Amino acid sequence: MTTARDKRLFCFGYGFSAAALGALLGPAGWTLAGTCRTPEGCRALADAGVDAVPFARETPLKDPAERIAGATHVLASIPPDAEGDPALDCHGADIAAVENLEWIGYLSTTGVYGDTGGAWVDESAPSAPTSARSRRRVEAEKRWLELGEEHGLAVHVFRLAGIYGPGRNALAAVKRGTAKRIDNPGQVFSRVHVADIAQVLAASIVKPRAGAFYNVCDDEPAAAADVVAHACVLLGVAPPPLTRFGEADLSPMARSFYADNRRVSNDRIKTELGVTLRYPNYRAGLAALLAEEVDAP
Repeated sequence: MTTARDKRLFCFGYGFSAAALGALLGPAGWTLAGTCRTPEGCRALADAGVDAVPFARETPLKDPAERIAGATHVLASIPPDAEGDPALDCHGADIAAVENLEWIGYLSTTGVYGDTGGAWVDESAPSAPTSARSRRRVEAEKRWLELGEEHGLAVHVFRLAGIYGPGRNALAAVKRGTAKRIDNPGQVFSRVHVADIAQVLAASIVKPRAGAFYNVCDDEPAAAADVVAHACVLLGVAPPPLTRFGEADLSPMARSFYADNRRVSNDRIKTELGVTLRYPNYRAGLAALLAEEVDAP
């Protein structure tokens, strides 16, 4: 029987969400390893006690068998590019060759559901992506699941809503002066605090179910303008003016987020994994983030 000190997590893309999971597992004695793209990123991971491994599509892992072989768990968070999924393209065979691999998690997006006109969707809903970015995610999900089926690996797909957390939230945007309130009547988004992503992943690790899909989001889809307005209330500042969507100065990527309107159900993470969200809505999440800032030395 293995213990936590025998567990090793290898992350393709040790970014915001992976770091939150590492913060849960590291203190329990797990060994953490993950890929980084830049020397600065690798140094930051090493400083945090993570075995940092340079990786990009154009520069695959050196000695991949050695790097991945000892992993008991693999998390993939690198988004697919126009060519496909970099981790699978470069190291799918290496992952499949790992002995005693207990769990694989793939971080996808709720964007795969496309536009439902504001209707609720759960994991049984068909994929209907409206952007090339989300279509690539659907293909990547399929390929990860095929890897699991072909090699008897427990692959899990986590469809994440809009991620926020320390340093990446409406409070920070208001302080930077970059927050916008876009008036797009009826449009709502689902979102999730990064700490809740981590606890969902940790719960799945405890209860693996090969081939499972999980929506990872909070309980309350809401308009982005409402989130910004609430952040301004918390900070005691006037909110930025509402700008009609058609007149807003948005990047193509930002504008694409407004192409879809849906409400995402998170019942499965509660009923199957037993998760109780720490931040069930944006108000709870922003209040906690503000308190953390105030309490920080």
